[in-house]
Amino acid sequence: MRIVIAGGHGQIALRLERLLAARGDEVAGIIRRAEQGDDLREAGAEPVLLDLESASVEEVAAYLQGADAAVFAAGAGPGSGVARKDSVDKAAAVLFADAAVRAGVRRFVVVSSMGADPAHEGDEVFDVYLRAKGEADAYVSRLDALDWTILRPGSLTNDAGTGLVRLEARTGRGPVPRDDVAAVLAELVDSPATAGLTLELISGPAPVSVAVKSVAGN
Repeated sequence: MRIVIAGGHGQIALRLERLLAARGDEVAGIIRRAEQGDDLREAGAEPVLLDLESASVEEVAAYLQGADAAVFAAGAGPGSGVARKDSVDKAAAVLFADAAVRAGVRRFVVVSSMGADPAHEGDEVFDVYLRAKGEADAYVSRLDALDWTILRPGSLTNDAGTGLVRLEARTGRGPVPRDDVAAVLAELVDSPATAGLTLELISGPAPVSVAVKSVAGN
């Protein structure tokens, strides 16, 4: 498969790129800064220099041509303010989805956040973030031209992955290592039977492949 990842230098994205490249997939990661390219090459991915905050749908679609799947894993990051929650966590996700439709890429996986909700209340930066993610998820879920899956991990940690997770429509809050999030994403990309599902993810009792198979088609 050829897979294009938005936010290619993110902590989850770099882990995902290593997994996909190791299993023989062709991976491209969209990055904003040229100096990030070496990290992607080390992970086995092709760096694509493109700013999703200023690019057009046509420009993004050009890089998605011929891809089998697209993964939105970009984020403004914890140090960013309100404006970039809207321009990255919402607007860039919408742009990437529209570009996938334009390029004819049906398989589309979103890395969202537990608690994402367009109706989330509050004025703190994290409240704005959850609204932005929720609005982006809602937009993607209305696109009939995409076989979308939305993944909402719990509290992210840098602990070593265990390969054991709980993946359900509702899991309740809990931690999950970024390693395991990446492993689940790698399975989801290759599991179109999970299309149309919004799934929460925390650490749990089930091996990743079993957890993905159990929700496929439900």
